[in-house]
Amino acid sequence: MPARSTSPASILVVDDEHDIRELLGLLLERAGHTVHLAGDGREGLRALHAHPPDLVILDVTMPGLDGWQTLERIRDISDVPVLMLTARSAELELVRGLTSGSDDYVVKPFGRQELLARVDVLLRRTRGTVQTRDNYADDAIEVDFANYAVRVRGEDVALTPLEFRLLSTFVRHPLQVLTRTQLIDLVWDDPMHASPDQVKLYVGYLRTKIGKELIQTVRGFGYRYVRPG
Repeated sequence: MPARSTSPASILVVDDEHDIRELLGLLLERAGHTVHLAGDGREGLRALHAHPPDLVILDVTMPGLDGWQTLERIRDISDVPVLMLTARSAELELVRGLTSGSDDYVVKPFGRQELLARVDVLLRRTRGTVQTRDNYADDAIEVDFANYAVRVRGEDVALTPLEFRLLSTFVRHPLQVLTRTQLIDLVWDDPMHASPDQVKLYVGYLRTKIGKELIQTVRGFGYRYVRPG
């Protein structure tokens, strides 16, 4: 095997085809990368939040939330490089992919070395622009993502798993307005059975525990976390 040209990275693979997903995972792990796998767009968005990657490999044709819709929502919250996979090689599809926010495009069936080479190129080009964090801290809140621990103004605060995911989403995107739809996709385990009213309810619960002033309502759009100080 040729020497690696990039250091190991965290890569998220989103593809509804089990065999393709497992093959990509195996190839990338053998190349030294850490890989997280997701079987559809919504699962991929939750994985993006839970384990922020250095690169996303995203299939175009998936049921439910397809690759284009998933890419659009990724771009709402992250600049992570995205490599699109598709079975359609028409030039129009290539243009659409590269103008919709993706960084590169591979047509199935793909050569293994070609895929790894494209991954290396994207990682070299963008390495250092995407940051992953195990902790967050500002003048009011400390979040230990690995241990699911939260302190507010020096005091431990107990959150439910959903409240913790909600807070984590806010602090990872400070000052960015997140719509209720985005929050459902990123936070809820079963987005199909969640509603905007539930988002409003749980934002209220979270405000009660961490302080109402930290999460601001942007009327007609959604919510944003406001760093103190």
